[in-house]
Order: sequence, then C-alpha cells, then structure tokens
Amino acid sequence: MIPFEIDDSALFADRVGKAGLDAAAFGRGLAAHGASLDRVRALRDEGTLPLLALPGRRDDLPALEALAARMRRKTRDVLVLGTGGSSLGGQTLYALADQGFGPPKGIPRIHFLDNIDPATFAALADRIDFAKARILAISKSGGTAETLMQLLTLLPRLGKAVDAMGVAERLVVITEPADNPLRRLGTRLGATILDHDPRVGGRFSVLSLVGLLPAFIAGLDGARVRAGARSVLDAALGAERPEDCAPLRGAALNLAHAEGGRGTTVLMPYADRLAHFGLWFRQLWAESLGKDGKGTTPIRAMGTVDQHSQLQLYLAGPADKIFTLVTLAAAGKGDRAPATFARDPALAYLKGRRMGDLLDAEQRATGETLVRNGRPTRIFHLERLDERAMGALFMHFMLETIFAADLLGIDAFDQPAVEEGKKLARTYLADG
Repeated sequence: MIPFEIDDSALFADRVGKAGLDAAAFGRGLAAHGASLDRVRALRDEGTLPLLALPGRRDDLPALEALAARMRRKTRDVLVLGTGGSSLGGQTLYALADQGFGPPKGIPRIHFLDNIDPATFAALADRIDFAKARILAISKSGGTAETLMQLLTLLPRLGKAVDAMGVAERLVVITEPADNPLRRLGTRLGATILDHDPRVGGRFSVLSLVGLLPAFIAGLDGARVRAGARSVLDAALGAERPEDCAPLRGAALNLAHAEGGRGTTVLMPYADRLAHFGLWFRQLWAESLGKDGKGTTPIRAMGTVDQHSQLQLYLAGPADKIFTLVTLAAAGKGDRAPATFARDPALAYLKGRRMGDLLDAEQRATGETLVRNGRPTRIFHLERLDERAMGALFMHFMLETIFAADLLGIDAFDQPAVEEGKKLARTYLADG
C-alpha cells in the first residue's frame, strides 16, 4: 500500500477558476499518453534503467549494513563528502534520525559537506576529533573538483590523528568502477572502495548505496526505504491506463500548467524532516528537465516558515505557479499549551491545544487559502513519516520527473550545460 494520498482536484478549473485546467480536456490528453507509460515500463522490464530495479533488490543490503556497523564502531563523527546527488538524498534520509539536535544514542553525528566555503569547512574540521571520525567520499565520476578538494584538505588532519593504517580504516570511497582520480587516491591510501553503478545518475541514486549507506550508519532501515519505493513503482508501472499512473498524471499536470503560463512549481512540505527532501526534489527536477529551452522552475518552500515570508507573493503576486503541499498527520501530537499560562483572552484559541493541532490547522488553512485565491494546488498527505514513506516519496518524484522528460522529448539523465562551468573553473585554477 502506498503510504500517502494525493489530492490534485484543485489543479482544475472547477476548484480554482481560470488558472485551473479543463478536466475533460486534460483527461483526453492524459489518455493519449499510453506510449509514455509503455516506454518507462519497458525500461524496467528490459533492465536498461537500473534505478528501476533498485526498489526490488535486497541482495546488496547485508554488506552495506555490515559496513555501516563497522563505521559506527568507536566513531563520534562521519564526514560525508559530496555535492548534489551525492549528498542530498543521504541528507534527506538522515533527517529521519537527526532533526538537527544530534542523533540517537550510539549513532555518530553525520556531517554532509556539500559546499567548499573554506570558513565553514575549517569551523567544522577544527571541532572534529579525527581519531574518532570517519570519512565517506562520494563522487560518481571520481573527478568532482569540490569533493576532491574536500578530501585533499581533510586527509592531513586525519593523518595527524592516526597512522597510515588508521587512515585506510577510516576512509570509504564510493565511485564508479573506472580509472579516475578519486579511485586512484583511495586505492593508494588503502581505503574501502565501493562501486557506484555508472548507469545510475547521481541525482537518481538515493535508493542505491549512495543514499542507503549513510542511512544505515544512522541506524535506519534501508530495506524499508526500498519497500516504500517499490509500492509506488509497482502501482505506477502496473497501471492499465495512463490515468491510473499517479506519477505520469503528475508529470502531465505540471506540463499542462506550464503550457498555460504557470511554469514555476512550488514544493512546500510541512514537516521539518522533509526540508532536505525539498532540496533533493529541486535538483532532480531542475537538472533533469532544464534543457533545450524546456522545463519548469522548481522552488522549495517550508511550511509554516514560508507562510510568513513567501505566501503573500504566492497569493497576490504573479499567477505563474502551481503548488504541491506535503502534509503530515499532526493533530493531537506534541506538548499541550496549559491553561495556567494561557489566561489571556487573546490566547483562548491556543489554550489546551497541542502544538500538532496548530500545525494541522495551518497546513489545512494554507491549502484552502491557495485554492480560494485561484492558485492551482495539489496535496500529498502522509499519516506517518518514516523510511517507507520517504522511499515512496523518492520513487514518486523520480518517476514523475522521468515521465515529464519523456513527454517533453528530452533526456532526463544528462546535464550538458553544467559541464561548461566545470571546465571554466578548472581553467581559472590552472591559470592562477
């Protein structure tokens, strides 16, 4: 069973007026997208898109879990080096274990170093006891300049704290099985080297060892992540008609609204643990679809924070956006506001209420306010947020992205425009 419900009724004209789609016309168009469903189904059945095989795999998990157990042993901090798809999925999963205040007892704190600001890097490195730390360096290509610089600057600190054997024991590298700088460096240092499947793109790699090794280190259940992903995959690709395939429907809805002038898609989760999920989605959607003058612009907002910073624009600014709220059952949860401290009549609406009651009211109110103001809005609702639910969300939005690319006639898995900046940065360094 899929661990969330989707309500997309407020993307249509009968709910939001002129900014909505004509339901009958959209239905006719969606019914014609059977070929897209067939093409993605064939990718799975023929094994030509390995990420679609990951939800059903379990054979690789025992070794990852064993490695994670070794990495936890006598370890206070794990430094995960990587950027973009090498980091965001792992960060999203880790948020299930550590909401910013430290992990559960017996679990090391994981630091995801995905930028190269020297001040930030030094501030963290100066606080790490490297004798009780481990480094996990992730780069699919093995040539990511940021990841290599991160590792090169940390190795002297690690070397001062432990001997050469200790460096080898404390360093794990994930990179594709080919000759590349990261693999050569890891081999020279005697590090544990794990193969990144070269056929699984970085931003689609969260269900692989890239996302699941940090999850296992954090004490999470990687098998349940994949089980959640499989529930979505099986339902989507088992659909007999395009209209019954939720990710294909979502892709078609996004593109239909873009054709109507609403080329910005706002993802707004209402759980702090989904903050990094919004960033993961932003990269996935932007880098996969922004090609040949096509694509739509993803924005990550956070409820309730952005009700106070963005909602004014969303409600009264340009009508060029569609909204996806991700809500979580919250009523009745959290501490209660006691009557003792809520005697002021102005606080009467909070007296005796729990924090979750307020969160529940606000997420429902935001959705309804968007609809009343003619803003096309869909809602993903979860009863609980755990590994299975996270895996399901990952799979839905990866499939939605893949279907959108197929409908646009573009390759979801390359990023040619990004390479120009990488080459120029290396030229500047060489000239410096």
